[in-house]
Amino acid sequence: MAARLPICGKVDSSYILKCALSANGLNGSVMLSLFAGKKRRMSASTETVPTPVLRIIPVSQVYPHEVHDSQRSAPLREKLKHAETLVNPIIVAPMDSTHYVVLDGANRYHTLCDLGYPQIIAQVVNYSNVQVRLDVWQHVISHWERVLLIEQIDQLDGIQIEQGWQDHALARLTLRGGLTLSIISSSDDLEERNRQLRSVVNVYQTQARLFRTASSDPGEIWHLYPQAIALIAFPRYEPDDIIAAARTQALLPTGISRHIIFGRALKLNYPLKVLRDESISVDEKNEALRAWVEDRLSNRGVRFYAESTYLFDE
Repeated sequence: MAARLPICGKVDSSYILKCALSANGLNGSVMLSLFAGKKRRMSASTETVPTPVLRIIPVSQVYPHEVHDSQRSAPLREKLKHAETLVNPIIVAPMDSTHYVVLDGANRYHTLCDLGYPQIIAQVVNYSNVQVRLDVWQHVISHWERVLLIEQIDQLDGIQIEQGWQDHALARLTLRGGLTLSIISSSDDLEERNRQLRSVVNVYQTQARLFRTASSDPGEIWHLYPQAIALIAFPRYEPDDIIAAARTQALLPTGISRHIIFGRALKLNYPLKVLRDESISVDEKNEALRAWVEDRLSNRGVRFYAESTYLFDE
């Protein structure tokens, strides 16, 4: 049975610092890998990557699965208020014949809705296709105190913190210095667990600096982020979990789900005035979009990069 940490009320920071990872005989890197589960290796060759499917969709038919990041949405709103084009399309997947879930681009979706756009332009992908891989981000927490982090999470309703790595945890922490902790929910209900997870992320998102990373190696994280105090890992999700979160609006926190899209459309730069224009039907807009894409392809205005790339103009 895992030991319950004495962290109700004020945390004894000396106790935390004395807790050694060797007590449970596993290092943080191994345990994070176990929690993440076996990675599904997937690649898409140039022969299997389809041409992007682009579509203009009414916002009423599109649902987010995660909350937007207000720190990013606010400046994005000011930018899009004066922009003439949308650089990158929102990534969506069908939930049924007429409704879609946002896989990537929650901030763009929220901002366009907030600005009163009746439609969005999206790249439509399908979970059943090799084109999509669902993964998770880890969170690096920095520029804060470990004691405050644990105290405030432990004070949340329905949340307990236990030492070690527990099954069915909402999330799992590796602290700088080696201590491993599991954040446990008292509920099995999807909506309640996602609400609790939003509360956990909100604790450090509003008071610390948050970085997303694909790495699950604490040693690598401490080297890359000298001010980091903790690495938090989340369970892997299945496509049904993402769709359920969207259908019920039991939204995940921002920056946890990670959708890797093979053949992602970038630098589209599609005119925003087309999305604003309500005098033209959606069908007519999509016919014009199809012709626009065909023209770009036939005039060599589209380039496919088969190799992994780094972009330095984000």
